[in-house]
Amino acid sequence: MSNKLFAVKPLHLLLDETEDKNSLKKTLTAMQLVALGVGAIIGAGLFVRTAAAAANNAGPSVTLGFIIAGIGCAFAGLCYSEFASMIPISGSAYTYSYATMGEFMAWVIGWDLILEYALGAATVSIAWSEYLNKLLEYFGLNVPYSLCHSPMQVLRDSGGTVVSHGVINIPALVIVALLTILLIRGVRESSVFNAIIVITKVSIVILFIVLGWQFIKPENQTPFIPAATKYIDDQGVIHNFGGILGILGAAGVVFFAFIGFDAVSTAAQETKNPKRALPIGILGSLAICTVLYILFAYVLTGVAGIEDFRKAGKEASVTYTIQTYMHGYGWLAKLVTVAILAGFSSVILVMLYGQSRVFYSMSRDGLVPPVFSKVHPKFRTPYKSNILFLVFVGLFASFVPGDIVGDMTSIGTLFAFILVCIGIIIMRRTNPGLPRPFKTPLVPLVPILGILTCGAMIYGLGWPNWMRLFIWMLIGMVFYFSYSIKKSHLRKDKT
Repeated sequence: MSNKLFAVKPLHLLLDETEDKNSLKKTLTAMQLVALGVGAIIGAGLFVRTAAAAANNAGPSVTLGFIIAGIGCAFAGLCYSEFASMIPISGSAYTYSYATMGEFMAWVIGWDLILEYALGAATVSIAWSEYLNKLLEYFGLNVPYSLCHSPMQVLRDSGGTVVSHGVINIPALVIVALLTILLIRGVRESSVFNAIIVITKVSIVILFIVLGWQFIKPENQTPFIPAATKYIDDQGVIHNFGGILGILGAAGVVFFAFIGFDAVSTAAQETKNPKRALPIGILGSLAICTVLYILFAYVLTGVAGIEDFRKAGKEASVTYTIQTYMHGYGWLAKLVTVAILAGFSSVILVMLYGQSRVFYSMSRDGLVPPVFSKVHPKFRTPYKSNILFLVFVGLFASFVPGDIVGDMTSIGTLFAFILVCIGIIIMRRTNPGLPRPFKTPLVPLVPILGILTCGAMIYGLGWPNWMRLFIWMLIGMVFYFSYSIKKSHLRKDKT
């Protein structure tokens, strides 16, 4: 049994899958992949998590947290690029693990990616609903509380009396449904929509950086690295603030802002020239966003102080900063709200896309039911998988409160990155002669540095998140040993 658990899927079988009639339609170019990556990356992480990391972990040195997170992603991105150019198949880290570390580790990765994609899409759709109401307020409109909150939520007045009950979060369900329809129609249509959103939100991020630079106050960034202390937030959670641990904690928190570049690799099977385009898409989107993030964090923490993020700004710290300190630029606050909505939309789109493609690959291997790999006869997209995830994500978005799962998403993705880095080292030793259109430089140094950097960020996220990841993996083990191990196509071929 143990040998079969770690049986690898031969590369020739992986590559043969791109040629059959049930394969996905190839339409994407390198520039569309860059837009796909940027669309997934810039969203809630930048507009919400930056201020949270500054308030709870690092103050102005959150900029250093972004640099550490960016470096960790760069190491992982280089490893992803080699795999993506060598194995241009849908499935991302799941597929790479299957070819290097065997079926069991591939299952672990595939199950782990649900944290990043499906649950992430549901959570961001709930945030989208909240910010839609913020935008409607500018026009004197709003969605009734009962129709934009879950049944488990209530609205209280200043005296604590319940004035309204949530029933269903309709805006969250609607955005998930609309984006699912886009995905079913085809990846080309989705990429055009995504490109328009990317141009919009990147333009607004650049506007904030350029216009906000003149409002930076040196005292807000002095000292740049606060002394190491403990900070208790208004929910009673204790954080390591300042010093090295504070910066590492901030890196783990803002790492959420980088999640998405790996989704580019899930588009491998729908890319025209994947061996060239995938490395450009992965590394290009990562480079663009890293530069924007560092500048954005520097300006935000220079214009407003830590207490602004802790007490007044909260989730809407960017809008609050503009309205309070950037006099004469109130219009920019409205545009930022639009950018946040656009950013959330593109993040949901790419998360839904990535999840369906990972399960498409897992289904073709027999590890999840075959319905996930059924392709539409006209659109050549895994439409049944899209519909099933619409139901799953839609139920979560409609009837469950939007609890903060950013850290849980981050730790799941960091774990996936570590395994991809390990996979490059293994593949270089087991298959040294395979053609590699893109080669990760300085192997094994770069993968080892990726493992150490991502491991440090996992450490910074603390034991509660380690425990959540462990529990989630236990649930996955139950499914694997009760279903997947019996249905595996590779296992049947070897018996």
